[in-house]
Amino acid sequence: MDERPASALPMKLLSPAGGPEQLRQAIHFGADEVYLAGSRWGMRARSKNFDRDQLVAAVREAHAAGVSVHLTLNTIMGDEDIDALPEYLHFIDEIGVDAAIAADLGAISLLREHAPHVEIHASTQTSIMNARAAEEYARLGARRLVLAREMSVEDVARLRERLSPELEIEVFAHGSMCMALSGRCLLSSELVGRERGANVGACTQPCRWGWTLVEESQPGVRRMPVEYDGSWSYILSSNDLCMLDHLGDLAQAGVSAIKIEGRAKGAYYTACVTNAYRHVLDGEPASAWMGELDAVSHRPYSTGFFYGNPTQNPGRVEYARDRLMVATVEKCAPLGGGRGYSCEVRCRNRATFGSILQVLSATEPIRECSLEAADHWDEATGSWEPVSQMNRAMDLYRVELPFAVEPLDILCLKSE
Repeated sequence: MDERPASALPMKLLSPAGGPEQLRQAIHFGADEVYLAGSRWGMRARSKNFDRDQLVAAVREAHAAGVSVHLTLNTIMGDEDIDALPEYLHFIDEIGVDAAIAADLGAISLLREHAPHVEIHASTQTSIMNARAAEEYARLGARRLVLAREMSVEDVARLRERLSPELEIEVFAHGSMCMALSGRCLLSSELVGRERGANVGACTQPCRWGWTLVEESQPGVRRMPVEYDGSWSYILSSNDLCMLDHLGDLAQAGVSAIKIEGRAKGAYYTACVTNAYRHVLDGEPASAWMGELDAVSHRPYSTGFFYGNPTQNPGRVEYARDRLMVATVEKCAPLGGGRGYSCEVRCRNRATFGSILQVLSATEPIRECSLEAADHWDEATGSWEPVSQMNRAMDLYRVELPFAVEPLDILCLKSE
């Protein structure tokens, strides 16, 4: 029985897991599905990703929480890639991966043959924008289509009307936007080398670089006007996508799942963005959670192509955020006598006595408290030692909070 409120939106939430820590946070903060990569064939080669043992553990952990695992196999592939795939596909089929996100037709063909229990999802790299292409990918075995990011809400709705009802539609709803068509770009390959190409998951993002303009007189050359203040110009960098306030439109258009971009981002980003979208999908107003998306590292937000052409990031501040991750909760127990709670936390960034902490929880609104006392776990003596601040990254500390928190909740420090 579905216990979600009537105002909840019937779309699945797909969150990024660039590594095991991001996976745990995505699950904790309410993802229905996670997408991740193995050691090869993923479009985020610089993320931590998952080796075979980690992938086995990830599938087990996600399934225990009722969360599906989608594996990215969406790079452009050569013969050496295709030759190595069959054995790996047998492996992911055996361990219970739920879906594979693929673009290469050879990879899709091999998935049907060697991983019959793994659903095929057509990657956004396929640039699906019309019903004929969509149905052709369905004929090849696809059960979900990750549509091209260049479609408007109206485009998505029209496409949905022409598709078979069993075909699911997935769209990106949040995160970085690529300046090229659905990410198919050769700029990094040309400037840095093929091994750092976008289509093998190693893009150096030249579109985000600051460029110096050089005046040259070339008769007949059409020039594009750009802003230039004498230092750098950002003529290719797009704003980030944010559809938190428009999820109802996506649901009405027939979208089955919304996707958060960000497998190259850290655990705090995954937690904070997943949490915000989870609450709004469950019926809470977007206005109550939009501030949370301002707290994570991001470029200026836009609605991408969904309501017209996307806007350009002028690049003065490439990333903005107003909150710093301080620690993740590992244990919490009441002190007794109504004195609050003793919590063991894993330090990430420095916090001193008197700092105002903000607590990110999956089941509570943002709560604030002051850091009044802390103990540091001394490995050498095997005991807790009083300290005046938390400042050793990844060390264990014990703090007192006025309210209960759960493991994997996050303590944050609001930026000045």
